[in-house]
Amino acid sequence: MARAYVFPGQGSQAVGMGSDLVDAFPAAREVFQEVDDALGQNLSKLMREGPMEELTLTTNTQPALMAHSIAVVRVLEAEAGLDIANAMFVAGHSLGEYSALCAARAISLADTAKLLRIRGEAMQAAVPVGEGAMAALIGVDLDAAQKAIDAAEGDGVCEIANDNAPGQVVISGEKKRVEAVCAGAKEFGAKIAKLLPVSAPFHSSLMQPAAERMEDALSKAEISAPATALVANVTAKDTVSPSDIRALLVKQVTGRVRWTESVQYMIAQGCDNYVELGSGKVLSGLIKRIDRSATISNVGAAGDIDGFVKG
Repeated sequence: MARAYVFPGQGSQAVGMGSDLVDAFPAAREVFQEVDDALGQNLSKLMREGPMEELTLTTNTQPALMAHSIAVVRVLEAEAGLDIANAMFVAGHSLGEYSALCAARAISLADTAKLLRIRGEAMQAAVPVGEGAMAALIGVDLDAAQKAIDAAEGDGVCEIANDNAPGQVVISGEKKRVEAVCAGAKEFGAKIAKLLPVSAPFHSSLMQPAAERMEDALSKAEISAPATALVANVTAKDTVSPSDIRALLVKQVTGRVRWTESVQYMIAQGCDNYVELGSGKVLSGLIKRIDRSATISNVGAAGDIDGFVKG
């Protein structure tokens, strides 16, 4: 059995996330406290109590999802003898790539929290609220999505942001152009074309100011070789090089999340077992659509720990 640990991205957040882990395990409490201290904010209270509107602000969502994922990792290390170095790969969806790197001890927990806070602030500041948008096109492949973009009326940026799974492509760009693509997408086979509840056009060229800010922040961050190889979003290939990782995290801000290709790459290398660590089961669903024969499990709550041990 060749295993990969995968880490969720934005959209998996929920009020109460990680609370049962904190109540049950000292290792989880230590993670949440370290993140709170690093940010100078009681983020763990926001995660436990909400409100959802505040938790969903990208400056909070990004470190919160990472904190939940790393709490799971540290609990599994303490309670189940998890050694991430025994995995074939780690991978994460967008901000989840930072969680993957932290789990593999390439970046410290405090530095990861600070980088994600900067990333969230930079992404939000890159485009005025209301001017950008993202939308999911369900039922189309990459070629059909690109044709829908090319055929849409009007000028302005609209690009493929995420290739999530067969039949699920996310586009990102200027709101009017994204809306125009959605209006005509059914002509190209889309069953659903819907705007997503996000506050900025992530993973598009409009994020270039955020990429520049992250380049500066990452240049000052200490990054070590991860304990196991990272499959990067923008290349869908693996690396353990700190200099490559630094450059890829900058490119990731404006670049496409090649999740389908990333999973296909892991499959081609012989990986057949995937464990999603953290909030929700979004990646598990996507992986199942990419490879129906894969063994997939989730660990996100206190009740999942025993199942992981027995599995």
